[in-house]
Amino acid sequence: MLHRNRAFLFSVLAVLACGAFLAVFWLRPQPGGGARPGKSGASSKAAYYTAADFGIQTVHSPVDFNQNGTDDYTDLLLGARGDAENMPEYDNSYYQGGYPPDGSGACTDLVWRAFRNAGYCLKDMVDRDIAEHASDYPVNGKPDPNIDFRRTADLKIYFERHAVSLTTDLKQTAEWQPGDIVTFGTHHIGIISDRRDKDGVPFLIHNAGQAEREEDVLAHYGEISGHFRFDASRLDKNELIAFDSSK
Repeated sequence: MLHRNRAFLFSVLAVLACGAFLAVFWLRPQPGGGARPGKSGASSKAAYYTAADFGIQTVHSPVDFNQNGTDDYTDLLLGARGDAENMPEYDNSYYQGGYPPDGSGACTDLVWRAFRNAGYCLKDMVDRDIAEHASDYPVNGKPDPNIDFRRTADLKIYFERHAVSLTTDLKQTAEWQPGDIVTFGTHHIGIISDRRDKDGVPFLIHNAGQAEREEDVLAHYGEISGHFRFDASRLDKNELIAFDSSK
């Protein structure tokens, strides 16, 4: 009987120990706050992490172009996220005057809207650079301000000329920062998020007409052809054009 009681006691203790372990495991704090769902139809509902979870220091721009108290890189991030949350209907049609309606747009429209949030008129800056250096752009010597700034191929060249070119190696996770610009071939472009996956790879904010506009696809969306950071402090002031909402 004594042996049976001891066996029973050991069994009970083992179950209690196992339960305590599982409780600690499941109740421990999750990196990045655990699953943080974004807005439906705008940001990924998957669990995400932040730079702090990986000991990565977030880089901030030395410039606050629109003097709103927020640095340029953060403004770019928030502008891209704002467009993602607005969920514009995918539309890459040609528009007289260049700009599509507020409720429409393609991947390039998310980018110029992000720049608008930082105070820049990306359209005017791209148009002027093409006008002055048409041979560097795939416009066949015939610039068209109605569409040039909405073509990834043109934006890629513009950022190669005026932004800081960075690594395309996703293993160098610290080099990927919120507000960075990324291109895929010459057909797609997006903005880097401040959210990261379990490996530290950041999410991508982009518009390809998909339901989730901020998502964990950077590592498998396609071949990355460019990674840029728009540091206005490296440019001449006359290269920067402010967005004029009155136009």
